[in-house]
Amino acid sequence: MLNNCTATNLTKNTISNSLDNPFINKGFSLIYSDKFYDNKIISKKINERSLVIFQKNLKKNTIVKITNILNNKSVIATVGSNADYPLFNNAVLSLRIADEIELNENEPYVEILEILEDALFIAKRAKTFEEEKRVANKAPVNNINISDLNIKEKNTKNELSKKFSYKIKIADFYFNDTALLLVDRIIKETKIRDAKIKKINQKKYRVYAGPFNNINSLQKSFNDISILEFENIEIIKND
Repeated sequence: MLNNCTATNLTKNTISNSLDNPFINKGFSLIYSDKFYDNKIISKKINERSLVIFQKNLKKNTIVKITNILNNKSVIATVGSNADYPLFNNAVLSLRIADEIELNENEPYVEILEILEDALFIAKRAKTFEEEKRVANKAPVNNINISDLNIKEKNTKNELSKKFSYKIKIADFYFNDTALLLVDRIIKETKIRDAKIKKINQKKYRVYAGPFNNINSLQKSFNDISILEFENIEIIKND
């Protein structure tokens, strides 16, 4: 039986939220619109031309890389002030960000990656290089953004998802026994009855739910799981 002490300490056994690693989350973002603010779905406004996002897990002014997972387009942005928005969404993006990464509003699947100091230094150097190159070519220097921090270029096709199929990654653990405790807790404290465990490797056991073949069932289950108050529940696309 899962006692209160064990349930409280489950998050301490996860390996996905280490302080030594940058924050990363995959999920469905919400593209800002004034109608969401007017209807109190979002508590604050975002200028549509800004490179600003709302993200509950990150502090204001944190630099992040936003990647459209379906086409691998990315942009560097900044976390704005704290704001309320639906639990299901991993961030709220400005319209400019959505446009620059060509985000599909029907499947706005993105990765939020915190940029740490060293990576930010690389980004600044890359930006300076781009500015100098444009000046040398006598081209206007406007709206310069870093689209990819990786040294090696990635040859990927800009294809949208052909099949909607996702699972919810609830947490990763070092031990299978700890993962089993969480499954027991999910069954007792939520409406989820199909939580599963996947062995990733010898020291990584993933508790997840799904797959989900439509956004309504995905959102409902995500909201059900959110009552457990895990800090970084993710949505993972099935290959």
